[in-house]
Amino acid sequence: MTNSIERKPHAVLIPFPVQGHINPMLKLAKLLHLRGFHITFVNTEYNHKRLLKSRGANFFDGFTDFTFETIPDGLTPMDGDVTQDIPSLFHSVMNNIHIFFAELVARLRESAIAGLVPPITCLVSDCYMPFTIQAAEQHSLPILLFCPTSACTLLSVLHTRTLIEKDLIPLKDESYLRNGYLDTKVDCIPGLHNLRLKDLCDLILTTDRNDIMLEFLIHVADRVHRASAIVFNTFNELESDVLQALSSMLPSLYTIGPLPSLLNKTGPNHLASLDSNLWKQDTKCLEWLESKEPESVVYVNFGSITVMTPEQLLEFAWGLANSKKPFLWIIRPDLVTGGSVVLSSEFVNEIVDRGLIASWCPQEKVLNHPSISGFLTHCGWNSTTESICAGVPMLCWPFFADQPTNGRFICNEWEIGAEIDPNVKRNEVEKLVNELMVGEMGKNMRQNAMELKKKAEENTSLRGCSYMNFDKVIKEVLLKEY
Repeated sequence: MTNSIERKPHAVLIPFPVQGHINPMLKLAKLLHLRGFHITFVNTEYNHKRLLKSRGANFFDGFTDFTFETIPDGLTPMDGDVTQDIPSLFHSVMNNIHIFFAELVARLRESAIAGLVPPITCLVSDCYMPFTIQAAEQHSLPILLFCPTSACTLLSVLHTRTLIEKDLIPLKDESYLRNGYLDTKVDCIPGLHNLRLKDLCDLILTTDRNDIMLEFLIHVADRVHRASAIVFNTFNELESDVLQALSSMLPSLYTIGPLPSLLNKTGPNHLASLDSNLWKQDTKCLEWLESKEPESVVYVNFGSITVMTPEQLLEFAWGLANSKKPFLWIIRPDLVTGGSVVLSSEFVNEIVDRGLIASWCPQEKVLNHPSISGFLTHCGWNSTTESICAGVPMLCWPFFADQPTNGRFICNEWEIGAEIDPNVKRNEVEKLVNELMVGEMGKNMRQNAMELKKKAEENTSLRGCSYMNFDKVIKEVLLKEY
């Protein structure tokens, strides 16, 4: 074994196996690599196949000290270009994947003995993959948990048992989803203010105490405190009360976000071309944006998991068309429930001069393009932080999991967005798009977004809090025993 291999710390990173968790974990992997770590990034076999399909078979070759490994996901094998069933993934995380991860760690340790890779010095795991904590304990390795959701979401997850004890969940029956019960204020979680039951992670809204989603959240909540430390893709001013409440519950926490901003501060980056998009990106949209006036385009993207009915798609489509504003709309192949997306020739003719539809795109580049004025979003945490980093206000249509929580903060706490009714109607979409683009409300939201962008820049700049926290977590956690 060469001395250079012996001296290099080796971090093994594993995200929860969906797009919205893979992306920020890869950013964290890049940041660690730029600080001298040998990186092993672990994807499931299914997602790695999708990556190779979208990026090309040789895309991951040739990156020095940055390798990709795969493990089975424990699900029935399938071919496709869609996100897998989430409840099934939850079940596998709780029952199956730990076996395959343990086998991988054993293989990597054998490779280290043979001098092929440096010995593993730490694990960096998605906090929603808590089986890694046991693996770290077995091998006496420090483990850093990474929270890819908002700090507020994790705080509510950690209090899942509290909500059960207070008899707020599970719901008594299905009628509780419709009778106004979800407007109940939640005042039993320290650090959370002005949140209603429907603003919490919607995985808890079940009538079944044994529901796999609810069981999974409890599974996570019961384990995360055993980690060496936990890092958040947020910054102190964004979620200060929540972070203070979490600091009394978790052993050691560090805010290191927003990650897009922190990564952009690293200067020349030989890993810049390395990305983790599971869908093939259409870069023609960037050329199209070049032809548009500054702050004239609304960007529409509902993320990697959101699905809607054909009727909802139609309401969004005609709301955008009737606004008469230019828009770029990302429509995944699996966006519509039960079939492919069909848009009428009438609609296509109506938007021919001002609308562009693409299947996927480099979102950060789009959001930072001068022509973008607003973002119609599902409120995923990556999209939220990327929008803040770009200073772009939002129209919010939360769909799933942590998105209602993020939407509530975007609209009510930070005042950088406006909510679209879940029962979307084209008239409302038209009105809100115009408000966002040219109205007084949009102007105020844009100003607030620019102020948050400035704070994000300050936090991730040299001697900023997030920047220094990243230094600390490397020295105090990942390299503590090295």
